[in-house]
Amino acid sequence: MTQPLCELWKKLHEATDCSSLLKKYLTPECYDKLKDRKTSLGGTLADCIQSGCLNLKSNVGIYACDPEGYEVFADVLDPVIKDYHKVSEINHPAPDFGDLDNLGFGDLDPEGNFIVSTRVRVGRSHAKFAFPPVATLEHREEMEKACKEALEQLDGELKGTYHPLTGMPADVNQQLINDHFMFKNDDKCLNDALGYKDWPTGRGIFFNPKKNFLVWVNEEDHLRIISMQQGGNLAEVYKRLVTAIKTLETKNLQFAHSPRLGYLTFCPTNLGTTMRASVHIKIPKLSKSPEFNAFCDQYHLQARGIHGEHTESVGGVYDISNKRRLGLTEFQAVTEMANGIREMIKKEKSL
Repeated sequence: MTQPLCELWKKLHEATDCSSLLKKYLTPECYDKLKDRKTSLGGTLADCIQSGCLNLKSNVGIYACDPEGYEVFADVLDPVIKDYHKVSEINHPAPDFGDLDNLGFGDLDPEGNFIVSTRVRVGRSHAKFAFPPVATLEHREEMEKACKEALEQLDGELKGTYHPLTGMPADVNQQLINDHFMFKNDDKCLNDALGYKDWPTGRGIFFNPKKNFLVWVNEEDHLRIISMQQGGNLAEVYKRLVTAIKTLETKNLQFAHSPRLGYLTFCPTNLGTTMRASVHIKIPKLSKSPEFNAFCDQYHLQARGIHGEHTESVGGVYDISNKRRLGLTEFQAVTEMANGIREMIKKEKSL
């Protein structure tokens, strides 16, 4: 349940050890301007800021209550978005996935010496439904039903089966987690943002027999569409994802999209393309180098441990992805990642 706004604001306003973007941009003047606003779906400022007020060590600290919230609470969300995404203006281009027959990249590691696996995912939201803090159990079930019906119409290599979390045996769930296929409900910040409300109702996972195409339903976002496989063939992974996205858009699913912000999701760090293209890559030498962070920044790459954000590397293997999602097209984002990974392999070879 969302706590009273006045209590949340008091905690944030009086905090002396908080350096989040929420703290930086939700000034008293901004708070007074927004405190009584509400979206047509019932979203409030409290729904947006609860997690950041309860977790004062958060880097960002704010979510959107629903797609409309990005405009209703733009006075605080816009400066957060500009700061996080390092853009001076919010003017996201129209979607462009490029020419799938002439991408300019293929297998980034044809000899198989560095890249363990490749993964590209996007987030999508149902245009007429709220995000987790505001969505009801009935809404979540309605979204699950619409997603399941659309997913079950996929064919070819995308054809698969939907597995609801409700009723899933614990050992099956755990094995999917161990295989890096299944999402979990163990993030404190997301929990305090009510991201796990009504867990596990209305949630599930869809995957094909090869498990190289997955869709998460009602995890953090309404949908996470994922293409993945072993090795470094980014072209195959990307083409599969784009084919899935374009097909699902024809299956009575209307996705939330803004001319300013691109595709809209729960977290303002994941807007625009919402695309995260990543590889698990063996870089034991470069990762120990003092120039590793600067190298990643130079090529707009983000490094994580293989078990996700805020985790450590295992055996010199890192999860490396594109850092920029807003202000460039999908094709530009994945190409930027491809170029950065090529340079990373060259650098590792030279050390």
